Amino acid sequence: MTEDIPGLLRELTPQVLGVLVRRFGGFNECEDAVQEALLAAAQQWPVEGVPANPTGWLVTVASRRWTEVWRSEVARRRRETIAARLEPPAVQPAPAEDDTLTLLLLCCHPMLTPVSQLALTLRAVGGLTTAEIARALLVPEATVGQRISRAKQRLARAQFTLPPPDELADRMVAVRHVLYLIFNEGYTASSGPALQRIQLSAEAIRLTRQLHARRPDDGEVTGLLALMLLSDARRRARTDDDGALVPLAEQDRSRWDRAAIAEGTDLVTRALATAEPGPFQLQAAIAAVHDEAATAAETDWPQILVLYDLLHRLTPGPMVTLGRIVALSMVDGPQVGLGALDAVAGDPQLTRHHRLHAVRAHLLDLVGDAAGAREEYELAARLTLSIPERAYLEARARRPRGRVHDPGVPFRP
Repeated sequence: MTEDIPGLLRELTPQVLGVLVRRFGGFNECEDAVQEALLAAAQQWPVEGVPANPTGWLVTVASRRWTEVWRSEVARRRRETIAARLEPPAVQPAPAEDDTLTLLLLCCHPMLTPVSQLALTLRAVGGLTTAEIARALLVPEATVGQRISRAKQRLARAQFTLPPPDELADRMVAVRHVLYLIFNEGYTASSGPALQRIQLSAEAIRLTRQLHARRPDDGEVTGLLALMLLSDARRRARTDDDGALVPLAEQDRSRWDRAAIAEGTDLVTRALATAEPGPFQLQAAIAAVHDEAATAAETDWPQILVLYDLLHRLTPGPMVTLGRIVALSMVDGPQVGLGALDAVAGDPQLTRHHRLHAVRAHLLDLVGDAAGAREEYELAARLTLSIPERAYLEARARRPRGRVHDPGVPFRP
């Protein structure tokens, strides 16, 4: 067989883990058993071939491993009788239900910190190894291992069931937020040598597709998936052959993924028509306006400004504020934009953020303040931990003045 075995294992991970947790309880022990089964599959399947029932194979191996551990712990308490009753059959049928949503909700349990939610989701639902998560998040592998271990211990007594209806909405907010964080870190890495971490953004899209399949009427899940698709559609054009950042206005739009744009636009259009508008739907709508413009000059900035006004009323935040100021500048001129920046300059969340200074630098360029623009670009470059962003901003600072460009850092809509 020629299946993509790592991809298949990643897809099957939440199904197998869901079967074990539902059957035996104890998230920690079940997750360890599933990881051992995945390791066995990764070693055996390339040699022996993928079994006809890969899910059943993994469930069988993981169940046997769980039983072995259980036997050693209850050896003094009727080991043979109870173990025989718990022994799984040779081949397990595929699970009757998809446990992905339940696992997502469990990994985003309110007793866990956001960082732990992120790491555990990538491990238990995404199927990433500890090493892969560490590389994706740019933290030591030992640190990720400790976070996951502590998270699993805290969930040791948590019930593997959907939360009651009165708690489901709040938990879904956490799930959407974690998936959004995963995508954002993949779309524009917060630090390191690469602008994008493609594996991370691809994993976020895959998990959000699964969530959307379970909750197709959830407007914000639909909006989140649309936002990811519409943003990721530009991936190939966001860097040049050397990995250097290419801003939105200078991208070769023929390299954008038109199929992803069409799918994302259709999703957000249907969501806005059938559900109460939410932050992810509005962000997706902004992304769609950018993607539908044949050239940067044809971008419908008045429409984007209206959408940012709505987004700001729903969920004000520093990046929303900056995005709105960029749109305002494109509609009413750079001097108006500079005034709006001055009005928010005291916000502690913005003062030390490199994007504030990148926007100010661009607007100063537009009004002819070359020295001020150069100083702001240099400051923005010092504040970012992303090597491609820093190189781009330093290049903007060094370039001869006299011609202007789009904002110094492309904004995530």
